[in-house]
Amino acid sequence: MTQSLDRLKESASQTAGPYVHIGLTPNFSGIEGVYPEDLGAKLVNDKTRGERITVRCRVLDGTDTPLRDALVEIWQADADGLYNSPAEMRGTADPNFPGWARCASDMDTGEFVFETIKPGRVPFKDGRLMAPHITFWIVARGINLGLHTRMYFSDEEKANAEDPVLARIEHRSRVPTLIGQREGASYNFDIHLQGDRETVFFDI
Repeated sequence: MTQSLDRLKESASQTAGPYVHIGLTPNFSGIEGVYPEDLGAKLVNDKTRGERITVRCRVLDGTDTPLRDALVEIWQADADGLYNSPAEMRGTADPNFPGWARCASDMDTGEFVFETIKPGRVPFKDGRLMAPHITFWIVARGINLGLHTRMYFSDEEKANAEDPVLARIEHRSRVPTLIGQREGASYNFDIHLQGDRETVFFDI
């Protein structure tokens, strides 16, 4: 006799919000007392090593309109190219730099602002050095699965030319969608979800 397999069916995929801010950034949402400050609110302190920079980002839809209900997380190496992770076997990362941050979009401008440091170079899986970069993860209402992309630095042209990930992008005209443009101590990086300037997203 055939055995009955009473397995639960997979839940239907759902959009991330509008509740994503309540769960991930309660203070931003006006729900105080859960944490003294929202997790991932700060990346640097007065002891953090490295060049201080500001990253300004917007997530734009197909009409170039900024999303005002999105949430972005970033993670990166420290100034020496080491990750603050138990999996980091190449050395000890800066204890004053967590390497991870989270920010909700400004409700008026749709902008995300991260005060961080410029990361060092990290080896690719085959040992070649990647250019300095910051990894982004984006969620918002209407995005069922978080989107992954990277921001490289406009003033790292030589390193960018050697980067093994950038080299794998077949359509070279799309490489600029991954480059943050430097203005003083700030880098501006717009993430386009659709359209002619759609950002390169990674399937990871």
